[in-house]
Amino acid sequence: MKNKLYRLLFLSFISSTLNAQVVSLNKSEIKKLKYLLSFDKVAQESTSSSEAAEAKKFYESFQYLADMALTETPNPIDTIRTEGLLKGNPKKTATALALADMSKMYALALVYQVSGDKKYLTRTGEYLVAWATKNTPNGDPIDDTNLDNAIEAYDMVKSALPSADAAAISNWLKRTADIEISSPRNRPERSTSYNNWNSHRLKIIGEIAFTIGDTALQSYTIRGLKTQLEKNLEPSGSSIDFELRDALHYHVYDLEPLLKLAIVLQRATGVNYYPYQSPTTSSIKKSVDWLAPYLNGEKTHPEFVNSTVNFDRERAKNNEPGYKAGSLFDPKSGVRTLLLAAYFDADLLPTARKLLSTEDHYPAWQSVVNELMK
Repeated sequence: MKNKLYRLLFLSFISSTLNAQVVSLNKSEIKKLKYLLSFDKVAQESTSSSEAAEAKKFYESFQYLADMALTETPNPIDTIRTEGLLKGNPKKTATALALADMSKMYALALVYQVSGDKKYLTRTGEYLVAWATKNTPNGDPIDDTNLDNAIEAYDMVKSALPSADAAAISNWLKRTADIEISSPRNRPERSTSYNNWNSHRLKIIGEIAFTIGDTALQSYTIRGLKTQLEKNLEPSGSSIDFELRDALHYHVYDLEPLLKLAIVLQRATGVNYYPYQSPTTSSIKKSVDWLAPYLNGEKTHPEFVNSTVNFDRERAKNNEPGYKAGSLFDPKSGVRTLLLAAYFDADLLPTARKLLSTEDHYPAWQSVVNELMK
């Protein structure tokens, strides 16, 4: 009898893990979004009409994109290729065209959740299955980091999809995570095991882990994040990537996946990794604070002057914006970092509003998501 009870409890735990939604908006948060959008005609004393109008403006853009996606055909690519390729490379161009599907999937899943209209669910499944069927992961986190929206879309609709479709999508995502871990690019002796590549690697693995309910991948992600904070971020707030590239561009590129992952882990485990300090006292918060003066105008930085990476010079020769040595860092490049960090520290929002030239309560969709998740 006792063994049977333990088995039932275990199965219940596995079921709740598989159906948990911590990467995307969950049912409770979607309900709050419906209220905010006035779908349920329920007045909320805590929400002003202007805030509701701002949220509705963002949602309407998703509605438009979802409606367009209903009439279009999924365009999956066999292998995502962005890393190490210059602008104009045919493989990079083909990938960019295919990756337009990512935002479509997110829009379709979100509109389904809010409206309940199953045509959006069916189409979300078709896009996801098309990618799961055709795309072959290559173990490159700079390529795989583009899968964010697909993972969030699946997290929103996984419990409503036909079981065969859900299995195919989960298997694709699991392969993506497994190949990231086993890739030669993840060997300890390579800088790609601790520089910005690993931040993106851990983010994608973590998002997949908590979407498909894989406890081994979840443990890997948490262990990996703790090590990454120690190896990648400096106690001063700087980062290995800034030191190697002499560019805030790469400091920002490092922080975005770490912040995204920290939000997922806060929701999934209750542990706040934003102020968490590694054994060297480095932390995500310190690195955001270190960046802040370059975003609020107190400091400027000429980018890539002393970069040790040849690809930076190749991009400059290719006339790619922002890569010419000595070009000043554009503070607007750090807006997404501020918006993600604002999940943990709302005091960062005024700087984001200033950079986006708006006084809106919700300067971006991420601000809406942050509030719903809080």
